[in-house]
Amino acid sequence: MAKIPSCPKCNSEYTYEDGILIICPECSYEWTLKNNENEEDNSIKDANGNVLMDGDSVSIIKDLKVKGSSSILKIGTKVKNIRLVDGDHNIDCKIDGFGAMKLKSEFVKKV
Repeated sequence: MAKIPSCPKCNSEYTYEDGILIICPECSYEWTLKNNENEEDNSIKDANGNVLMDGDSVSIIKDLKVKGSSSILKIGTKVKNIRLVDGDHNIDCKIDGFGAMKLKSEFVKKV
């Protein structure tokens, strides 16, 4: 039987497996070994599954409402020179006519 790794959050050695998850009973952190072993899973992909990189150009695949504004980003809007960041909205960019924006990668496709 393979050794179960310690918790990456609190370093507890009392972790256990539950299906595909590894769970820490001390801090309640859950993770899978697949994400820790495979760096490619951490890459940010567009709606079609293409890997995005800093400086890429993308286009929006769906009309998006802009929070705090009555304007809408239309389908097909081109965004140049994106910057990838961590978080829920994983693309920082500047859109002509709108200014600085944060977008989710699931609503864009690589051009």
